[in-house]
Amino acid sequence: MRLTPRIASATLLGLAIVLAVAPGCASRKKVSTQGQLEPPPTETTTPPPPSETTPPPPPSSETGEKLSLEDAFFDFDDFSLRQDAKAALERDGKYLESNSGTKVVIEGHCDERGSVEYNLALGEKRARAAKDYLVSYGVPGNRLTTISYGKERPFDSGHDESAWSKNRRAHVVPK
Repeated sequence: MRLTPRIASATLLGLAIVLAVAPGCASRKKVSTQGQLEPPPTETTTPPPPSETTPPPPPSSETGEKLSLEDAFFDFDDFSLRQDAKAALERDGKYLESNSGTKVVIEGHCDERGSVEYNLALGEKRARAAKDYLVSYGVPGNRLTTISYGKERPFDSGHDESAWSKNRRAHVVPK
């Protein structure tokens, strides 16, 4: 089979392009998906709320009594309120009823798994869920502010389930 000069030139040009591009393909870096909002893998077990580490003592109110505000803890990759979280928020609601001058900030927190963006969004949903529960309990919404810290302010800096379970919370703080 005899190739015409035109076909031979086209063949050589195609081969040159393939050889020029092929080394570049092998050295390509992987594209990061860090900024995408994908949920982290799910877990199969749900630990009880933390009780091993005691947080610092709560500050005092204007009358000198200790503030008895509690955190609400969440399951992995979830912002629905568990029964123990509802019970803690009811105790917070009772305290806020009897201390009508107290305003609080509800901070949404997550464990270290997942992207920064994903955890900020999840932390906001956790804080909002706690606020909505307190409002449904009877606390005026203008006394409650929410903010999300995502995974940026862990309560426990460990890298295991024990630490992570303490970091998945809505933290209720007096203003």
